[in-house]
This record gives sequence, C-alpha cells and structure tokens, in this order.
Amino acid sequence: MIRFEDVSVTYDGALEPSVQGVDFEVPEGELVLLVGPSGVGKSTVLGAVSGLVPHFTGGTLRGRVTVAGRDTRTHKPRELADVVGTVGQDPLSHFVTDTVEDELAYGMESLGLAPEVMRRRVEETLDLLGLTDLRSRPIATLSGGQQQRVAIGSVLTPHPKVLILDEPTSALDPAAAEEVLAVLQRLVHDLGTTVLMAEHRLERVIQYADQVVLLPSPGAPPILGTPAEVMSVSPVYPPVVALGRLANWSPLPLTVRDARRQAADLREQLESRDDIALQGRGELRDQPQRPRTRDESAPPTPVGATPRWFRRKRTEPTQLSPHTAQVQALAVTRDRIQALRHVDLTVTPGETIALMGRNGAGKSTLLNTLVGLVEPSAGTVHVGGAVPHRTPPRDLVRKVGLVPQEPRDLLYADTVAAECTSADADAGAAPGTCRTLVSELLPDIPDDIHPRDLSEGQRLTLALAVVLTAKPPLLLLDEPTRGLDYAAKARLLGILRGLAAEGHAIVLATHDVELAAELAHRVILLADGEVIADGPAADVVVASPSFAPQVAKILAPQKWLTVAEVREALA
Repeated sequence: MIRFEDVSVTYDGALEPSVQGVDFEVPEGELVLLVGPSGVGKSTVLGAVSGLVPHFTGGTLRGRVTVAGRDTRTHKPRELADVVGTVGQDPLSHFVTDTVEDELAYGMESLGLAPEVMRRRVEETLDLLGLTDLRSRPIATLSGGQQQRVAIGSVLTPHPKVLILDEPTSALDPAAAEEVLAVLQRLVHDLGTTVLMAEHRLERVIQYADQVVLLPSPGAPPILGTPAEVMSVSPVYPPVVALGRLANWSPLPLTVRDARRQAADLREQLESRDDIALQGRGELRDQPQRPRTRDESAPPTPVGATPRWFRRKRTEPTQLSPHTAQVQALAVTRDRIQALRHVDLTVTPGETIALMGRNGAGKSTLLNTLVGLVEPSAGTVHVGGAVPHRTPPRDLVRKVGLVPQEPRDLLYADTVAAECTSADADAGAAPGTCRTLVSELLPDIPDDIHPRDLSEGQRLTLALAVVLTAKPPLLLLDEPTRGLDYAAKARLLGILRGLAAEGHAIVLATHDVELAAELAHRVILLADGEVIADGPAADVVVASPSFAPQVAKILAPQKWLTVAEVREALA
C-alpha cells in the first residue's frame, strides 16, 4: 500500500539530508509504528506519504514514494485526499471549521459524499471517540486532548485507505488513548485500513504494531522488523522493555501481561527489600515535608469518578503563609461551563506536584488560574503573596512561569538564537543562560533555525528553556513531555529535579504516567473540575488502574514505580 524506494529529503538551505536511505514497504491492512529519537526525521517520512513533503514544505525529495500506486512527487496532497488521511502533531493547525460536528463532516463534504452517508458516519465517529457530548461545542473551547480526538475523528469519517498519524495519543489521557488505539486496531483488522504512525509513548502503542521502523539517528537508514526484534536494539524503548532488559527476560516482553508472567522471580527478590525501596524513593525524590491539609488519620480519598454525594469540605480562608502558592475554595466558570469547583491547593517550596485526570477535567484551567490568565469566579489564589490576575506581567514573571500546551504561543523571534537572547534580556539573566538550557535538553538544535521549522518536541524544549531562564519560584508545565523521546524526557527530569532541589515548586499537568512516577512527590487527580485524590505519588497512582505506570502494574502489589528504583534495589 505504501512503498518507499531509496528516499532522501533535503530541505532548502540544509547541508545534509533530513532522512536518507529510506527503503521499506507497508503492506495493506497493517499498523506500522515509526520510532526514533526526537529530530531524526519521523515527521518528514510521514509527510512524504501525504504529499506535504515536498509540495508544502519545500526541499528536494529523491527516490520514490507511492501510495496505492500514486507517486507523491506527481500527486499533490489534494489529489491524495481520497486515499490518505493525516493527523499532524498540532491539532489546531488541522481545523477548518468552528464546531466539532462541522469539523467531522468537512472532509466528507470536500469529497462530495451524500448527506445521508455523512450523517451516519458523523454519528458513528462521535460514538467511537466519545465525542457525543461535545458535538455542538466550539472547538476553541475544548481541552487539548479533546481537540486531538476531534482531529483524529475528522480523518476517520471519509474512510481513507491509509492513515498517517503523528503522535496521535500525545495529548490524550490513558483511557482516551486506549479508546483511540482500539478504534485504529479495529480499522486495521476489520476494514483493512493501513496505518503508519509515529509515537514517542511506546508504552501505549508498541503492542498494537505489526511492524516497527526505527530511525536510529539523523540521516541513518531505517531498521525494519517485528516489535520484539526492533526493541531489542532500539535506543528508545518503553519501561516494560527496560525492565525486561534489566531482568534478562527472554523473550523480551512488550506488554504488562507478558511481563507479569515472567516477573515472579523478580518480585521474590524485591519482596524482602521494602525498606530499601522506601529509602531509595527518599533519595530519588528528596521529598520535602509539607503541611497536611486534612486529618492524617483520614482514609485516602477514593480514586475514580466523583459520585453525586461527594463534596469536599470548603476550607475556611486563612492568613497567607510562606507557601509558594495557595488556592482556597477556587471555582472557575468559562462559557457557562464550570471548569473548576471547590479546589483547595497548597504548594510548598521544593515540591513537585502532578495534576492528572481525564481530558477536560480542569488541569489546564487550574494552571492558567495560577499564572493569572484566568480570573477565578469564586475563591482565592495567591502566588508568592500576589494575586495573579491582578499582578502586572512584568512582576508576575518573577513569581511564576507557565509552559503551555502550545509552545509556539511563547515564541516570536525568527531564530533560536534570537529567542534565547530575548529570554535572557527579559529575565535579567547572564547572556547564554537560555541557550545553555536548550543544549542540555536537546543538544542538536542549531542557532539559526526558525522555531516554526523545529519538531514539536524541539519547539517545546525551546519554550521550556525560555521560561526556565527566569527561574521563577513556581514553574507550571502543561503536558511538558509531549513530543519528547525518552532521552529528552530524562534530560528534562534532570533539570526539573535540580530546580526542585534549589527550592523551586513545580506543578505539571500531564497524562504521562511514567513522568509522574519518576518525578512527582505528590499526585492530584481531578474529575469534572473537582479534586478526587491528593496524596503521595506511590499511593495515588498505584491505586488507579488508569494512572499506574507500567512497573507498578507488573510488580503489584509491591509499590515499585520506576525501573530506576528496581535497579537501585537490586544493586
């Protein structure tokens, strides 16, 4: 169905090809996963299938790419639209209408399908992706994850023979990601749809792949094989594979179920080391002592959907304390939708908090309230002694910084070097501070490239460096690992741990359960704008089937969260 024949792509002004020696075939009715570190050219390979490369991006494509017998060099994207459906990394750039229902119908209208066919397919897609309650909502009011589901749905409705997906689960909560992947698997198995997908969160997708194509480094030829074959040599791999390598399991497991079948001996080795585990967690997290906001003897808050009878106690206003941030009885109503209700939150210096919950639970709204972008409808918010929405931005930047889901919102210069120079000046930092942070996260970003020409992960890295340059006491991050590979995520963890050790408080909204397990002292679960669980990371995530990391699921009931903890205990 898709055929690459010795393909290379060189963009205008580049000295070396972004990809070269790409030669493989994707058979009809298979799901093929494209993996590799950030910046190796995965998006370029996907763009060559849809015709966006080189017709839209420019540059020179050598070799030949064919889709259902059509040469993408001689067929522009519009001439491939009846065969290929594409979802890029940025859902917002995908939309052409204002509401969910209109967006799902737009592609079919362009192809001239009959109205009754369009209506049936829209209803089917709304049900498949859990979008029924959002059908009339303006797209601009949706959360990032909800927008991503709409983008995926809009390419499913025309029933293309080929789906090209670039990081399709990056903004989805774990349950929504499973739903989307189950839909893709059904399309592959039942309808013979061909799927070529790039994804960094391999723990979510590796078990669904028929084949894996590895791009090991920029310009290197790809390696093709079964998931097990490629994972045994890949520089990027999920925690289940990392644990399998550590324990010398054979065959190498790709799923939690397979790993649990081989984990009995490892669990026995670790069972007698609970004390070591607790010590190891203390060393890894160096958790500061924080004031408790509820009775220590109270049972843990249940994890799950909020029942009708569940109401958190309203906290009586108290005098401000030296906390980095304090939220009391916060409520936010936006566009007649109550995004947050009765939220109480205290953030102490050096503490790292992960906000988790399904798409639309209110995580981004809470972050935006802390940084002053959203005014509370009720309750109080104080950050560093200031009321965020009443504090001038030039003063607020010294107290709190936010890296949003869309990093381009922070980037306006023409080059990476100019962006870093501006960040240093705005923060009053020494020249080169921002550039050093960029190099620590992703070393290969050149100075003279335009931010819009970076991959999604590289653009996020630049935005993060811009915010970190000012070293605000409170750092807020909204989906900070979206588009990052495992190596870049490890470098990000190192920087964030260093900031926490210096006394910076960090609050991040994330669907990345592995990030929460590695980094967070404390996890807060939100549902329908309410806090439904708040406690130590190990207690909260292990109790949740949706938000538990892979290692916790494999080694349950023992409370191990990461491969690093297991490695340290075994040592």
